[in-house]
Amino acid sequence: MRATSRMIQVNGARIACSDSGCGDPVLMIAGTGSTGRVWDAYQVPDLHAAGFRTITFTNRGVPPSDECERGFTLADLAADTAALIEQVAGGPCRVVGTSLGAQVAQEVALARPDLVTQAVFMATRGRTDAMRAAATRAAAALYDSGVELPPAYAAAVRALQNLSPHTLRDRHQVEDWLPLFEYAERDGPGVRAQLELGLLPDRLADYRDITVPCLVIAFEDDVVTPPYLGREVADAIPGARFETVPRCGHYGYLEDASAVNKILRDFFRTS
Repeated sequence: MRATSRMIQVNGARIACSDSGCGDPVLMIAGTGSTGRVWDAYQVPDLHAAGFRTITFTNRGVPPSDECERGFTLADLAADTAALIEQVAGGPCRVVGTSLGAQVAQEVALARPDLVTQAVFMATRGRTDAMRAAATRAAAALYDSGVELPPAYAAAVRALQNLSPHTLRDRHQVEDWLPLFEYAERDGPGVRAQLELGLLPDRLADYRDITVPCLVIAFEDDVVTPPYLGREVADAIPGARFETVPRCGHYGYLEDASAVNKILRDFFRTS
């Protein structure tokens, strides 16, 4: 189904947005360093087949959206998302986010419940624990050092960080993933600004005020945001559901798209 792609001006930044399909809209928010196209292979076609319209976009910090290299906050990304819901979706809609995108979705659900009919948070957290804080600072320090890692090395590290050991045991899957990681590796001042948002303050007490129907999806083998951090978010939000997808790492929505898509469809049918 053909998508309409355009640049939308919101809150002083140009945001690349794609709108396709028919039916009730689902707005999808990507994680750190990712473009909106990350949803195109699996989630967008499945949602179209289920009768939904999809709106995907690239957060500020990642081209072709404005990089905003001077920096921005999680509140800025949430305000961008709220503006896109108003301008593109035309009113309240379902919202899905993963990783940083899930944290943005949580802030939108909290601040603008009038714009969210249902919310799904994948590979998420409501605070930064010691290990995640150390990893965020290390990634920022690497960028600031100016060291450029060989693409093959960076791809191998990314695979180890984001994929399940079950995937990494499969030679054919590894051979498919590594070239993709080499090609998709993104860097730049805007991504550096997104990295800074990894130092998330403890928001769990605030999330007790979220009133929209929410689903938290964790991935069993996720070392970037382990399931216990997602469980904390679900426990904080009144009435939130929690699901764990087995044999998946941080990119579980790509590793086992069929399982994730079914969970999304089942949740959306509860409205």
